[in-house]
Amino acid sequence: MSGERPPPFQSFIREGPGWETVTNDLQYANPYLQVFLSKIQTPSRPAGALWTIVHRKAAAVVAPMTPDGRLLLIRQERIPIRAALWEFPAGQIDSPTEADDAAIRATACRELQEEAGYELGPAGELIPMGCFYSSPGFTDEHSYLFLARGVIPSPHGSSHDEDESIQECRAFTLPELRRMIAENEVRDANTLSTFARMFVLGFI
Repeated sequence: MSGERPPPFQSFIREGPGWETVTNDLQYANPYLQVFLSKIQTPSRPAGALWTIVHRKAAAVVAPMTPDGRLLLIRQERIPIRAALWEFPAGQIDSPTEADDAAIRATACRELQEEAGYELGPAGELIPMGCFYSSPGFTDEHSYLFLARGVIPSPHGSSHDEDESIQECRAFTLPELRRMIAENEVRDANTLSTFARMFVLGFI
């Protein structure tokens, strides 16, 4: 596949002046990611740099807040680090169009219900808080962050995917969550980034 541009996982990338994909060789692919060995010209490296790049679908991360101001976290097993982490619900966006705002918001609501068993209440609102790159040194993975205020238990409960192992969902007060972050009980990048964004935007 040398010379081909990667398929749609990274449609948000725009090659501006000084940036050019010289070669793209697919090394591995599955339904969740693609690994390319790419030669990329950059403004400071006109001869090109050989780089291993992991292309992943974008994701949506949602911080669920109950009407009384508590925040919901799930505890999920993460096989690569052999541990279960406290996290905000999150999931990959299936839309082939990266800028599909409706699909991004739908993913946030879907993950809220599937992973936490909650949904927006009658007075609830889903507030976008921008996006961030999880590890731009090797992957184009990025996540859209949302605050879901006024969430209530879903009558459908939770419906975990078969490849997920979510052990529990629990509501925490803001002081409890602050303590967990300070004491390194919360170590998930999505959750830490979402909490930081909520703080700087004045939601907490």
